[in-house]
Amino acid sequence: MNDDLLSHLALLGGNCARLHRELLEQERGGGPPAPSLRTLYRAVDAALTPGEKAGIRKGERARRRFDVYLRRPTDGEGHHRNTVWEGDHVELPVKVCVDGQLRKPWVTWFIDCASDGICGLAITPSYPNRGNILAALRSSILRDDRYGPFGGVPAAVRIDRGRDFLSKTVGTALGRFAVLVSDLPGYHPHLKGRVEALNGAVQTMFCKSLPHYTGQPTELNGAPIDPDAPALMFEDFVEHLLDWVREWNVDLPKPALSGRTPLQAWQEDAWPIDDVPAEDLRLFMLEDDGRVRTITDKGVSWGGRKYAGEWMTGRCGVGLKVRLRYMPHHDHEVEVFDAVTGRHLGPAYLSDQASKQQVAAVMASRRAASKRVNQILKAAAKKRRVRYGAVTQAEPPRVLGALTSLEASIELEQAERDKRPLKASPNLIPLRPPAPGWVLPKSTQQVSTREQGDQP
Repeated sequence: MNDDLLSHLALLGGNCARLHRELLEQERGGGPPAPSLRTLYRAVDAALTPGEKAGIRKGERARRRFDVYLRRPTDGEGHHRNTVWEGDHVELPVKVCVDGQLRKPWVTWFIDCASDGICGLAITPSYPNRGNILAALRSSILRDDRYGPFGGVPAAVRIDRGRDFLSKTVGTALGRFAVLVSDLPGYHPHLKGRVEALNGAVQTMFCKSLPHYTGQPTELNGAPIDPDAPALMFEDFVEHLLDWVREWNVDLPKPALSGRTPLQAWQEDAWPIDDVPAEDLRLFMLEDDGRVRTITDKGVSWGGRKYAGEWMTGRCGVGLKVRLRYMPHHDHEVEVFDAVTGRHLGPAYLSDQASKQQVAAVMASRRAASKRVNQILKAAAKKRRVRYGAVTQAEPPRVLGALTSLEASIELEQAERDKRPLKASPNLIPLRPPAPGWVLPKSTQQVSTREQGDQP
């Protein structure tokens, strides 16, 4: 097997039988003698490894299934609790009820590599963002015994190259605690095997037993066996997931831990833990836009909105300079700090915040507008679609779909009207009279009349 034959085999998608047929055709055309099919198979097996053959057939992802991966050491120097964490997002394959709609929730969590303990997590019914990472970090560092005694400040965190994990906000929050961030290359899940194993375990051990699990057995036509099964409410799902996390940490022994549970491995490790007070941790895990603002009688401005707090009473009008910190996408409240001393002054809440009924009405209006636009786009796409007739022999394609002359002229006239610029009509709505006392310029008619009166 030379390079030309291997390249041609890759062009054929790894189909050795088709390559053999083409070699036979070349032989009949006066080319070199073709080997037997069995000989060709033996030559391919000698030239390519099973992983290379899988890569030629199905690509790099299939080739990696035949690779051998090293294991990180599980004991010795540098392998203690809070030495290294791993973090990741994962979309769980189960649908839960969120505001009357079925959605698949996302989980952001961090796992301690030495003990396999889940330090903390954050759950959202939509795609996660940097705010979810900050919430998961705060939950992981804070040790409040919800998932066991796990937590504290890690020495290093391994993450992939997701844009949320690599955002300036997350980097600044971890930098405040001198946490080393190891951003791994993309599409290399084996480099953070602990959290990837956790992502797989939660799907097989937890999600499979829940209603509306997307991987459940289906009917012959692909329909779910029990489509009318009631879905879990989002808050109930979160409660069940937190119970499973505690079970993972406290009750499940791990072969990688010599049959111990994560709790036992954590408690047997005497490595010191760096704790952070809850209030300080909450303030550190906030985003700062770096701008200095002034408190006025309407509060403080941010993003074109006004925010006020009860502690601002008696402090406006003196030019107090402040800076704001906030959780990303949580624009209902901000935390205010003195711009000079950095002292935390207190929270400020959005003024004139809409009620839940108003928000629901606005969201319904937006959905209706989106649906209307989608209908228009579908109608336009239907008009653009060109259909061709089927052929049974080599001939030019034939366009299907006929138009009458009247239909064509009407559509062309409509398109021509849409191209014309709209005619300006400044006098369509008359202007109101000016306010009393305004000095008005004299009209052209008045000036010409005065000039005529001045002539002898």
